[in-house]
Amino acid sequence: MTRYLSRKEAAAYLTERGLHYSHTTLQKLVTVGGGPAYRKFGNRAVYHPEDLDAWIDAKLTAPRYSSTR
Repeated sequence: MTRYLSRKEAAAYLTERGLHYSHTTLQKLVTVGGGPAYRKFGNRAVYHPEDLDAWIDAKLTAPRYSSTR
């Protein structure tokens, strides 16, 4: 069975991966857009770890290198 994360658990999941998002920031992103995919369970937002990983990957840019001469 798939385990879904609460908003606080999702924030901790992101923090463990080096991205410091609070649960209140995730709430704001639900309103303004640009956040990870979520589902509703009753009146609560829940997050699937694979959706969080996909969101992280989508936010990453290609590697950048300094242009030293």
